[in-house]
Amino acid sequence: MENPFEIINQRLDRIEFLLEKINSNFDRKNIKGSYPEIMDMVQITEYLNVSKSFIYKMTSSNNIPHSKKGEKLFFDKEIITKWVLENKISTQDEIEQIANNYLLKNRYGFKKSHK
Repeated sequence: MENPFEIINQRLDRIEFLLEKINSNFDRKNIKGSYPEIMDMVQITEYLNVSKSFIYKMTSSNNIPHSKKGEKLFFDKEIITKWVLENKISTQDEIEQIANNYLLKNRYGFKKSHK
């Protein structure tokens, strides 16, 4: 019969190994998730989850805010975040609320103009 303490030790070793693996994956995700205030090409592609060719296309057509120093491109994280979010698509509820507000506001003007 196998020693129960040896079985427990083996299981604890496996648990410790798995926890270390999880911890190292967590650390890599946190490193990838944090970006500097000024990003280079590699960082901006990771931040936006797009290809380098997409970024080059956007910069050459001046469609993405960027700076250039020599041959290097740089991107301000705060400005990029605002740029990405500036064309927000309204939800159906938001559109209905806007329409309802418009109708309530212009209800009397609409009736008067159609008499």
